Amino acid sequence: MQEFIGHNFFKVIADACDDAGVQGYVIGGYVRDCILKRPCKDIDIVVTGSGIELAEKTAIKLGKEIHVTVFKNFGTAMLNYREWNIEFVGARKESYRSDSRKPIVEEGTLEDDQNRRDFTINAMAIGLNGSDYGKLIDPFHGLQDLKDGILRTPLEPEVTYSDDPLRMMRAIRFATQLEFTIEKNSLSAIRENRERIKIVSKERITDELNKILQSPVPSIGFKLLFDTGLLSIIFPQLTALHGVEYVKGKGHKDNFYHTLQVVDNICKKTDNLWLRWAALLHDIAKPPTKRFE
Repeated sequence: MQEFIGHNFFKVIADACDDAGVQGYVIGGYVRDCILKRPCKDIDIVVTGSGIELAEKTAIKLGKEIHVTVFKNFGTAMLNYREWNIEFVGARKESYRSDSRKPIVEEGTLEDDQNRRDFTINAMAIGLNGSDYGKLIDPFHGLQDLKDGILRTPLEPEVTYSDDPLRMMRAIRFATQLEFTIEKNSLSAIRENRERIKIVSKERITDELNKILQSPVPSIGFKLLFDTGLLSIIFPQLTALHGVEYVKGKGHKDNFYHTLQVVDNICKKTDNLWLRWAALLHDIAKPPTKRFE
């Protein structure tokens, strides 16, 4: 893992951790994407202490021109260094109310922080201190799941998805982007908790839909959304395209699967998100306007 933290600023962050007397780790998407050899310019640093304080110490060491953006309410801070976006946050544990996906946050350990992550492949951390420098900390075997192409939750999937229902959308988005398989218990938990998606804002859901549409083969995600029952809740107009109605032996093609094929086809030609949306919606009016003659 040493090669993944070979850039000079990781050493600077490590020195800042030593100065502050805290333990620091690179965690989450950056670790995952490095292992998958995918480009990633967003780096998350979790620290057993104040993320804001560590960000400020790091900025001083990197140079006076480095500006730190502080999000005090969330206990996080961010700085930009060359092409990198580096976010600092204190290790935390979370608890949830049934009517909200916004957690009650408390200070925690690295273990607490890894427990709260959505998937094992996003819970891997690399140490930045002393003898731990460059060491992979992988309590949930995320590395093996990456090799196997499996999406699995660190804790029981029922708990993970009920606590934050957006994770159901994220599971399907990652399965689409990476062409991974959602582990069977996790997939069942998505079906069972699908109604919980109603507490998630439309903006968050739309963001995940956009990322699915920007994937190489979006039909993977939309089929999963359909099969788990999420699609009928978040996008019933698209679900209405499914099926073929016959009258006296005559009917039309299944416009749902036809639409997904059109989307996949256009994705081979363009990365333009709005053209992909146009393909997804091109038959959307057929169910309420069809008639038989």
